[in-house]
Amino acid sequence: MAPARNGLLGRLRRGIEKEGLRVDAHGAIAATPHPYTFGSKLTHPHITTDYSEALLEYITPVYCRPADALSFLGDLLRFSYRNLDDEWIWPASMPARLHGNESIPIADYGTSNIGTMKHVYRKGLDVRYGRIMQSIAGIHYNVSLPEDIWPLLQSLEGREDESPKGYRSTRYFDLIRNFRRNSWLLLYLFGASPALDRSFLGGVGGDQRCDKLKAWGKGQETLYAPYATSLRMSDLGYQNKVQSQLKICFNSLSNYVGTLRHAISTEWPDYRRIGVEVEGDWRQLSANILQIENEYYSDIRPKRVARHDETPTQALEARGVEYIEVRCLDLNPFLPLGIDEPQMRFLDTFLLWCLLSESPWIPDEECDRLDDNRRLVVERGRDPELELQVGERRMPLAARGHEIIAGMRKVAALLDVIEGDELHVAAVTSLARRLDDPESTPSAQMLRALEAHGGEWADFVTDLAKAQARQWRSTPMDHDRDALFSQLAETSHQQQHDIEAEDQVSFAQFIADYFERAREPRSAA
Repeated sequence: MAPARNGLLGRLRRGIEKEGLRVDAHGAIAATPHPYTFGSKLTHPHITTDYSEALLEYITPVYCRPADALSFLGDLLRFSYRNLDDEWIWPASMPARLHGNESIPIADYGTSNIGTMKHVYRKGLDVRYGRIMQSIAGIHYNVSLPEDIWPLLQSLEGREDESPKGYRSTRYFDLIRNFRRNSWLLLYLFGASPALDRSFLGGVGGDQRCDKLKAWGKGQETLYAPYATSLRMSDLGYQNKVQSQLKICFNSLSNYVGTLRHAISTEWPDYRRIGVEVEGDWRQLSANILQIENEYYSDIRPKRVARHDETPTQALEARGVEYIEVRCLDLNPFLPLGIDEPQMRFLDTFLLWCLLSESPWIPDEECDRLDDNRRLVVERGRDPELELQVGERRMPLAARGHEIIAGMRKVAALLDVIEGDELHVAAVTSLARRLDDPESTPSAQMLRALEAHGGEWADFVTDLAKAQARQWRSTPMDHDRDALFSQLAETSHQQQHDIEAEDQVSFAQFIADYFERAREPRSAA
């Protein structure tokens, strides 16, 4: 692309969200509160919790250079370990040893209405799906394409009659559809959860789900699937039979928003029987298909930073798609940050390839085929006999993967022109070798390392966590960031106190007002 060669295109912008359970010395989920020295999980911009009080979530700022995002994330972990006593951060996606549903503490965000809403929402997830599913961790990778690429593409495609906001959103949805067609490739290349602790299946229906797995070791506490890549993304991990009936449409922004808005406004009989507020006890935020939009699980989401009076879909509706969030990435337990720079550069190339490739709308029957492909890859992606359905063709996984890689190489060269290096081409070339060598994938590495360890999976991952803790504790962090994180911790507690002091209405009224606003369509600004 000539504008790239002439330096007329800006850089991609990336941000990372990394989750990780706090565990004790025996590899069991921690029962302790979120450390006070970390700051308020309600208001801290970089250190918070996801579902559980024990499930840390680190959020980096947005950077143009992958190395900068990784550096910031590394200092967040260094800061954490300077303030953690006798606990470790679990480096794997599938959770540590659990002792039943109640052993997973729901995150507490204080007494404010917004903090109570976050807590009740998580109580609702518990009564709907159980807490065990919510203890899974991963990497969320946020990417926005250069702003100057949109008018260029719009002109090249002869679509100047469309509004810039509408065009940008349409093209982001083109990217999302191609991502959904081909995200199995990321699951194969980066999946790192072929095994889990038997306690993960201690919830409802756990015994029935064991028939997909084999026992490992003398203690039989470890279960695994020989060819699996990412059990986290299988029906053993995130699953929701009610949501599967939604048929969320990624063909247009209006359809996507409309389907989600319908879901947060439509009661579901089973959820109605649970009850919402029962004798003063809030069991869930509503009895609808989704309590709020964030309850919808997807391997990718269109995003827009929302204002204080907006829901996520209202922000999209008003100002269009701003960036996309990739949500299908396992933590790589062998990487101290769970992700590294070559993986980030591969993801950048893959996402831009998704944008620049032809992307017809996805009919329902294709949607079912795509689900089947993803299911096959997460359950048996390293099986040499595995074939995928690609349009009307049946193809070996590696053959289809190399077709995608061939297109990505051209995009990688374009990104390297923009960045002034050769790192994207190098990343694509290096990681593509995993297609011909399944044993080099993180999932295969995990099973080999587990065999060499000789013990149970949870003990092996605990040893990894302790080794990484020693590394983070022994390496220096940026002095200015150390001071910043300490200041943010103090400031965030004060901010939470101020929010709690400013509430003027009851929680019931607060929730009623929220859902009344959430049902309102938002016109473009």
